Amino acid sequence: MTLKIEPILCRQGTMNNYAYVIIDENSGVSAIVDASEADPIVQYCEQCSVIPKYIFTTHHHFDHIGGNMELKEKYGLKIVASDIEKHLIEGVDIALKSGDEFAFGESKIQIISALGHTKGHILYYFADEKVLFTGDVLFNLAIGGLFEGTPEEMFASLEKIKQFPDDVNFYPGHEYTEYGLQRLLHNPTDENMKYLQVAVRRLQQGKSVAPITLGLEKKCNPYLKIDSLKDFVRLF
Repeated sequence: MTLKIEPILCRQGTMNNYAYVIIDENSGVSAIVDASEADPIVQYCEQCSVIPKYIFTTHHHFDHIGGNMELKEKYGLKIVASDIEKHLIEGVDIALKSGDEFAFGESKIQIISALGHTKGHILYYFADEKVLFTGDVLFNLAIGGLFEGTPEEMFASLEKIKQFPDDVNFYPGHEYTEYGLQRLLHNPTDENMKYLQVAVRRLQQGKSVAPITLGLEKKCNPYLKIDSLKDFVRLF
């Protein structure tokens, strides 16, 4: 894989957001996914001599864009966001629509609409690298809340995600895994125990649980195991 990904925990102890510093290693081009707050991102970039060129924003909520303008001023980077939400995000330079493809160094990013959490939430998919950034649509063992959308929209977004290959690694917008671990203990299938072991080991090491493959997530995340819209809507 030519894409290096470093999770950066932001708003630690409160919202536990993840920003990600990503580097296309063939070209050296780097970026940030969901710049929740500037300080921990700047600290990492200075330690590793990284100068990000872009911020890729999944949606407009303050805990995903809080560091945008400070980072833009410091690095002169460009802010990339959904065309639907560009009026809600200060400083947007590049607005993308679902179906667009964005060149990131020698990598290519597919832009995919994923409504439910917000009206213009997008996913960033690196098909060749088998990497998907899901923002606040899909978490480890959970999903995001319906702040602006409907259960029907969220179900449709999750159905899209379920169509990705099983060996795709996904990176969520928050570290909320611990809230779903107890459920795994109550249903000790082989897949659930594998997930539990990986998650607990990484958390104990102070690491992010991500990445988890979508194949394992599909088997363990209760929301991805629901195949009926009617059954999904009942949850809300």
